[in-house]
Amino acid sequence: MSDRNPGCELDLGWVNNTRINLPAVKRRAETLGTRRTVKKQWQAAWLLRAVTCIDLTTLSGDDTGANVQRLCHKAARPVRYDIMKGLGMEDAGLTCGAVCVYPARVVDAVRELKKLGADIPVASVATGFPSGQYHLKTRLEEIKLCVADGAKEIDIVINREMALNGNWQGLYDEIKAMREACGEAHMKTILAVGELGTLTNVYKASLVAMMAGSDFIKTSTGKEGVNAILPVGVVMCRAIREFHERTGHKIGFKPAGGIRAAKDVLVWLILIKEELGDDWLNNQMFRIGASGLLGDIERQLFHYVYGRYASGSEIPMA
Repeated sequence: MSDRNPGCELDLGWVNNTRINLPAVKRRAETLGTRRTVKKQWQAAWLLRAVTCIDLTTLSGDDTGANVQRLCHKAARPVRYDIMKGLGMEDAGLTCGAVCVYPARVVDAVRELKKLGADIPVASVATGFPSGQYHLKTRLEEIKLCVADGAKEIDIVINREMALNGNWQGLYDEIKAMREACGEAHMKTILAVGELGTLTNVYKASLVAMMAGSDFIKTSTGKEGVNAILPVGVVMCRAIREFHERTGHKIGFKPAGGIRAAKDVLVWLILIKEELGDDWLNNQMFRIGASGLLGDIERQLFHYVYGRYASGSEIPMA
């Protein structure tokens, strides 16, 4: 991953002076997928880039060691060999960006990836995911246990009550404590945008999370009613851009929840390219939290190579 974000002092003047022009944000989001696109070999190349940015995720109550093992194998070899050969990419060593699991499954994922010889980090959700409605002491302890088990990335959830009440100092202090608990592990801060009420709150929470030392900001847990939507993406990317302009620190971005189609991920890549630039178009700075997306990308790449869509049995992991 990229260099760590050292964070900075909480600047409440900066946070409180934030205003969002909602019609302008919606207009920008609506035009992203309509005025430009990529086709043919360029589309195939963009989809392969998207694969490298996927945090291949399983966050179900019935997760077992066996389905985590299966997920790790898919992350290590995300696209069928014959498709990769048809694209001339069979020797590229393409893998997903990370494997994301619950804390209790970190050991399983670390063990399996080591067995496969795959240099893929394990990301773990923590801090009372998805609600965050737990005592701070237990949330911090959960981070430490995940890191001890081998997680290289920690996806924390913020205290939404503090954001909704405008308690930015309290939120800053909590996130900073979580960043300290992460140690050497990179921290992705989930804002749970569907529960923050307004886009202005999304921007403010983004700034506070970055000031507190977050290496990434992430849209959603995937468990809320509203997850990764483009207007939110525009707002969070603008916050990242402003933070970089003011501090010189580059913060990563991770949309998560609801991104299931290859055509949708292309629009997110366009958003990143246009709002943040090429420096963010890699898995050091951009991740996609997804479970079903990879299957659709593989279907589209199959179509590009063979000129037809695969049947369900031909891409079983989809």
